Amino acid sequence: MVDDTVGRIVSVRVANPGAIAEAAAARGRRTALTGASGRLFLIAADHPARGSLRAGADPMAMADRAELLRRVRTALSRPGVDGFLGTPDLVEDLLLTGALEGKIVIGSMNRGGLTGTVFEIDDRFTGYDAAAIAAAGLDGGKMLCRIDPGDPATAATLQSCAQAVSELAARGLMAMVEPFICHRADGRVRNNLSADAVVRSAAVAAALGTTSAYTWLKLPVVEDMARVAAATSLPILLLGGEATADDGAVAARWRIALKLPTVRGMVIGRALLYPPGGDVASVVDRTVGLL
Repeated sequence: MVDDTVGRIVSVRVANPGAIAEAAAARGRRTALTGASGRLFLIAADHPARGSLRAGADPMAMADRAELLRRVRTALSRPGVDGFLGTPDLVEDLLLTGALEGKIVIGSMNRGGLTGTVFEIDDRFTGYDAAAIAAAGLDGGKMLCRIDPGDPATAATLQSCAQAVSELAARGLMAMVEPFICHRADGRVRNNLSADAVVRSAAVAAALGTTSAYTWLKLPVVEDMARVAAATSLPILLLGGEATADDGAVAARWRIALKLPTVRGMVIGRALLYPPGGDVASVVDRTVGLL
């Protein structure tokens, strides 16, 4: 039987677009960010808004919206998955399907630094802002903060992220900051994943805004993760990248990192939504087991 989820969503968008706000207002919310384990585990799907549709070897894997929604809904249905991180279009699609009931929802804010463009570091806030996140009853906002010492556009991105942190905190909402020290190589932006670079990026991100009371950091798992985790007193969420728990070496690194006192959960996207073999439920379950 063909899943007509997208067809139903389009019909609502055409006939009754106000149903999106109604679904957001009616959505049951959690009272705490973390679950019974004291950890937070989120599924992320904000890559398409940057024009980044690749997953694994398929450069257009995330281009089929019905298939993407099916995979996200499968992941969100698994025990131990606390919620979702995404752009307004995906959050609203999921609201209309009821998939976000009782879940933590984080809105993706700056998606203007499109992948592969000359203006990639000039990361404009083209998605959610703090006011819209609060109005929609979401639990926080996420921003990418790439710091390229050779690109003057970095200054504007830092200033915008600082403002977003302050505006979210004023509303008592989580500000999830994902910082990287980066540079261009062969025309592409490359993240520096050395421990020293991640420590520096965490130090900068932690100080953004008028208060850090509601700031969480989203950081990659790198060599010497203990030193990275020791660089901040803010809660850390591990970034999954392309890895999955099916890789024994990756799972071992995650287990070690999750024992560190500042590490409080994980945010993983394409690696769980498009795993080798395609069994989303199983790979999500195995990853939840690490927590």
